[in-house]
Amino acid sequence: MSIWDEIKGSFKHGTVLTRLMYVNGAVFLLIKIIEVIGVLSASPMLATTVISNLAVPASAGALVLKPWTPVTYMFTHQGFIHLLFNLLWLWWFGKIFLAYLDQRKLLSLYLLGGLAGALLYIAVFNVFPAFAGTVNVSIALGASASVMALVIGTAVYLPNLELNLLFIGRVKMKYLALATFLITSLFDFSVNTGGKIAHIGGALMGLAYGYGLRNGKDIGAWLNMIIDFFVNLFKPGKKMKVTYKKTGTAFDATKVKDDHEYNAIKAERQKTLDHILDKISKGGYDSLTKEEKAILFSESQKK
Repeated sequence: MSIWDEIKGSFKHGTVLTRLMYVNGAVFLLIKIIEVIGVLSASPMLATTVISNLAVPASAGALVLKPWTPVTYMFTHQGFIHLLFNLLWLWWFGKIFLAYLDQRKLLSLYLLGGLAGALLYIAVFNVFPAFAGTVNVSIALGASASVMALVIGTAVYLPNLELNLLFIGRVKMKYLALATFLITSLFDFSVNTGGKIAHIGGALMGLAYGYGLRNGKDIGAWLNMIIDFFVNLFKPGKKMKVTYKKTGTAFDATKVKDDHEYNAIKAERQKTLDHILDKISKGGYDSLTKEEKAILFSESQKK
């Protein structure tokens, strides 16, 4: 099997987290290839033109002409260090997120965090007089707002989850997230101000998303419905009729049941998971019984 076949297989069968990593890396690689082509063809502005059509502009007028950029900017990086740190944080917190929540929520949080960052960035640059001279030429790019939403959202949902950090020891999630936000979004605010404003937007979305999940509400459900609609629209094949079965436990099945009973089973499963997550929030993962750990592991493996 060739390297390309392995990459395609990994993307096709990987998690949403894996695919987000691949898309960010692929866009970066494409930009670098275009930069090489630009140098060889004596067209040094070629890559700059491509980036300007992927990055989100601060100008509302320019945004009208490039309405796709609030989405494309969150997958676009120009510098390798910028890409590297975003992917490291995305992978680290994404793995933690998927240990307790599902892939659909990860995708919606990433996208909503990026959109919130772009919205706040555009609003601030068009409202405050400090940016009057640069609003027409400023652009923002990178996954930082999306990653910040993931960091804060995970910390709000699992504030007391302890992580073992190198050279530091055990640190609760809420303190790690707070330190990350302060260092990357508020300190030296005059440097990369636009990027830091986008970070704040992503953090606010993460805050809202995390609190929503703690209260049993998924504020990104509507976005997943839109994604599902377009995915199913272009998916070949006939629609399948789904039936639900029960095996005698709250998590399995042997007899076909109607929607009412299926929903009751689903509600009971969610109640059990909520109890487990509440125990983790208060006492950490080690406070769980062997059975509770098995249930949590089983749920985390579901796509």
